[in-house]
Amino acid sequence: MNTNMSRKTFLSQPLSEARITTRRHMSRQLLSLLALSLISFTCVFYWNGSSGNAWLHSQNMPLDAQEILMRCAALKMRPGPPSNFLERTVSDRFEEGTPATLIRNATIWTGEKNGSEVIYGDILLDKGIVKAVGQVPRTFLHDVRTVDAGGAWVTPGLVDFHSHIGIYSLPALHATFNLNSYNGPILPWLRTIDAFDTHDDSIQLVMAGGVTSMQVLPGSANAIGGQAFMLKLRKTAERSAISMVIEPPQDVNGSHLNPSDPPRWRYLKQAVGENVDLYGNRMDIMWAYRQAYKKASQIKTAQDAYCTKAEAGLWNTIDSSFPESFQYEALVDVLRGLVKVSQHVYETVDIDAIVRLSNEFQFHIDSIHHAAEAWLVPDILKRMWGGPPAIALFSDYYRYKHESYRGSVHAPRILADHNFTVLLKTDHPALNGRYLLYEAQQAYHYGLPLELALASVTTAPAAVAGLSHRLGALRPGMDADVVLWDSHPLRLGATPVAVWIDGIAQPVGAEIGVLVGKGKEEPEWREPPSVRDWKRERREALEWDGLPPLGVDRVSGVVVFTNVSTVLLRGGEGIEHMPRPGTVDQANGVVIVHDGKITCTGLVNACNSLVPNGARHVDLEGGVLAPAFISFGSNLGLQEIQYEPTTGDGSPFDPFAGDVPGVLGDPGGIVQAVDALEFQTRNALIAYRAGVTVATSAPHVFFTETTIAGLSATFRTGAPHALAESAIIQRISALHCTIRHPQVLIPQKVHAGVPSVSTRIAVLRRLLLAEADDRAGETAQRFAKAADGALPLVINVGSADVMAALLALKEEVEQKRGTRMRLVFSGAAEAHLLAKEIGRAGVGVILTPSRPFPEGWDDRRILPGPPVSNDTALVRLLDNNVVVGIGITDAALAAHTRFDLAWAVAESNGRVSPEKALGLATINLERLLGIDLALRDGDMVAWAGGGPLDMQSSVVGVVSSSQGWVDLL
Repeated sequence: MNTNMSRKTFLSQPLSEARITTRRHMSRQLLSLLALSLISFTCVFYWNGSSGNAWLHSQNMPLDAQEILMRCAALKMRPGPPSNFLERTVSDRFEEGTPATLIRNATIWTGEKNGSEVIYGDILLDKGIVKAVGQVPRTFLHDVRTVDAGGAWVTPGLVDFHSHIGIYSLPALHATFNLNSYNGPILPWLRTIDAFDTHDDSIQLVMAGGVTSMQVLPGSANAIGGQAFMLKLRKTAERSAISMVIEPPQDVNGSHLNPSDPPRWRYLKQAVGENVDLYGNRMDIMWAYRQAYKKASQIKTAQDAYCTKAEAGLWNTIDSSFPESFQYEALVDVLRGLVKVSQHVYETVDIDAIVRLSNEFQFHIDSIHHAAEAWLVPDILKRMWGGPPAIALFSDYYRYKHESYRGSVHAPRILADHNFTVLLKTDHPALNGRYLLYEAQQAYHYGLPLELALASVTTAPAAVAGLSHRLGALRPGMDADVVLWDSHPLRLGATPVAVWIDGIAQPVGAEIGVLVGKGKEEPEWREPPSVRDWKRERREALEWDGLPPLGVDRVSGVVVFTNVSTVLLRGGEGIEHMPRPGTVDQANGVVIVHDGKITCTGLVNACNSLVPNGARHVDLEGGVLAPAFISFGSNLGLQEIQYEPTTGDGSPFDPFAGDVPGVLGDPGGIVQAVDALEFQTRNALIAYRAGVTVATSAPHVFFTETTIAGLSATFRTGAPHALAESAIIQRISALHCTIRHPQVLIPQKVHAGVPSVSTRIAVLRRLLLAEADDRAGETAQRFAKAADGALPLVINVGSADVMAALLALKEEVEQKRGTRMRLVFSGAAEAHLLAKEIGRAGVGVILTPSRPFPEGWDDRRILPGPPVSNDTALVRLLDNNVVVGIGITDAALAAHTRFDLAWAVAESNGRVSPEKALGLATINLERLLGIDLALRDGDMVAWAGGGPLDMQSSVVGVVSSSQGWVDLL
């Protein structure tokens, strides 16, 4: 029989008075339950009268009977804080020497009153907790560090309910990858805390986005991947992983409770669907679940029977020790309601199966994650045993695999309308955890009410985690996790000015001398942005079962755009306001388009004579006509579903991995993307409707490291097929290569045979310097054109050291051949370290992604931008006269181009204008990729309700002068 021992505190600090009070309170609860058991035993004893002593002796009461009874009593307790938790005067996480902080003159979103409460005043942080909000008593104001917010917004620290930070540590290395175990489908005994890397580069970066707490979940390769933990992103004085855990379960296992400690919530990760296919199909996985929970149910039944006898004093009928399983104790606690279960699930078939599982074994699943089809089947979810779960979603990241194909930007609002608790999450590093608030901003853009959008990353995840007594809101007694923002939190580009965790100022913003918020002085930055009504789109999405048609109304002849505020055009130096007389500069302006060409701009009276009967009129509501965007960097148009190889081109032959078949007649096996283009993919059509009318895509195989990627093609995202007029703008745009150290994209993948960096550069040198007699095959011929400057050479590279070697190679080739190469670095996370040299060499850069991310070793030395650094990579490169474009890594993200450009402006501290930002995804990409798009005559996009970088605007039309029509959406 195991005996209970008082556990050592997980923190380096001594127990606080509040914590001792808490222990006493919970001890009283346990003793009350124990007393009931003893009363029952005493009644039996006295009922036996004078024979009581003999009866007691005959029962052979064990020496640890009291301990057994207390353990049985503890099984009936539900986790949660004591009723007086908020009366504490010091946090159990307080670190001695931390000064009190008074944030003055703030606009405080408290999270209270269903998210509607906003207080104008002060907030005091002391002893690791919030001491006062609004009016701070003068008696509190001694030895206080003061921060003047100047009316800026203050919110609780953000909570990301789905992250793999620390176990998918960045930069990604084989040695630090601990996301999944491949030792079986059912592994409830594994714990993420046992693998958490406190040196993950993501920790400070994510915290710099205002994220103060995260649930660190195992991966989804197992049906039950293990136990999760709620952590704070503050490195403690102890510097251990366990000291970052917010409320560690006793002994970090819940079965052996110390009666002097309150019971605390535990967390478990489960998964179904595509990710678990290593262990069989859906039927296999559900059988594995049922076996596991049946075993856990049998253990629970045996424990209950044991306790029933013990509490009745029937010791003679107990012939064994307390029944338990060290491996399955977490599942037993799930059945007892002591564990918060997070369920990875996407499709209806799996949602239905999991709901049935919960009812079969009578346990609640607290949250379902990803849940791409949840918005289509709310009634199924309402049948979950114990009540509907919370839904943890991406805002607009879908279609990357079959399970997510029917996901929708309208899902958060539709689920909220069905009274589900909506959480927005990042699945870091699937999405950059630093931009958790961006997920809420996008959900707000697509209709999630303001209060719910803010709650989705604060109060809601805290409540679902069972930690609303200390996280997610600002009221006296809560943990002092606070963020001061440079603008309204739902404004794109909102950036923390300061972050406090447990009342401790974190190394961001003014703490490290970084300027935040310049260029955001206008009053509008302090107000929530207006957003449009998406009611029609929500209705259509539901009517079409998640796949609404994406067609357009194509109009020839005359289209009149009214209430136009601005017309932007491609200019010699970038995107410019229309320079000739008649420029539209008022909201009541008119633009007349005839057969796709602008024929008149100005006020209504100036253009009336050119409007024939029957012309189509489109009200832009103060909107803008601007150049259409170009997308680069993903497999857009080459594969319908990224993780589904059957929907794309397949894998080309890699000359570094084996001999290329002789039938190709080319030792390099170079291929052309144009031969594999797919049209009418949903990603392309959705991008078209978001103002991205052109894409350049290179041969692309997900999770590969092909040195010679091939030849890219440029095409129209809205074209019906390859043979349609102007569908293919340029059959060959650029030559593409990859020079990177091996990536840990599939960590279990063996990198044997992957050539070294020096080998790859040696091959490039030979191909670029080959004499005419050696140019056999198409690969050699294409590299010769790149050496002569007739074809752009785009190299996917992250490391500044590799870039330096490539700059030297460029100089060598140019000197020996007397040419001028058109070299472009894509990816380019560390390009800022060589900004001067890149600019001097005339090399272009396409930042992919546009906001830096230390994904691999080659990308670790990023320039994050405010509030971690004053400069961004974009600003540093532009300051050194580098032509810069932006790209994406995933086709599903092409529709986000407008938002990426808005972020570029917002994070530049006023050094990148909106016009310059628009050039990053238009004329700059045209120049870098060699796109002959007739720069003065490209597509235009009609934005209603604002400009392309405004949250309230939406695309209502595409004007194509080269094709002679207008597409109305």
